[in-house]
Amino acid sequence: MYKTTDNSQNDFLSFNQPLGLYMDPNNRWIKMAASIPWEQFERKYARLLKGKNGNVAKPLRLALGSLIIQTKYQYSDRELVEQLTENPYYQYFVGLPGYQENPPIDVSTLVLFRKRLKPDVIMEANEYILAATKEKESKSEGKR
Repeated sequence: MYKTTDNSQNDFLSFNQPLGLYMDPNNRWIKMAASIPWEQFERKYARLLKGKNGNVAKPLRLALGSLIIQTKYQYSDRELVEQLTENPYYQYFVGLPGYQENPPIDVSTLVLFRKRLKPDVIMEANEYILAATKEKESKSEGKR
């Protein structure tokens, strides 16, 4: 079963940081989050989980974002959970509303994410990230 999530976290300024810690708007994870059409992927994800029974699935952005981070750095499942727990930029990228000290997922959840989201979905998200990077580079070259 899946319930679509509110993807209104469009601005990193809405990310709740404890003690008013500063987050850099030019951080690569904030930029990557902006380049992925999360709503489009969520519609595809929701179609995979049409059943009415069972627990509600974790949000797509948490699932896909976690797998993108894991793929990029080749983290083990345990290391990925530790990184997600410690890094506010990762927490923003996976769609959490603010920094939290508790792990957003457990290791066993990552197995479910990989079963539902095949490598081609991660590659599609990477294509959006690359397209945004190329667009930014071409704009920078045009200003010279």
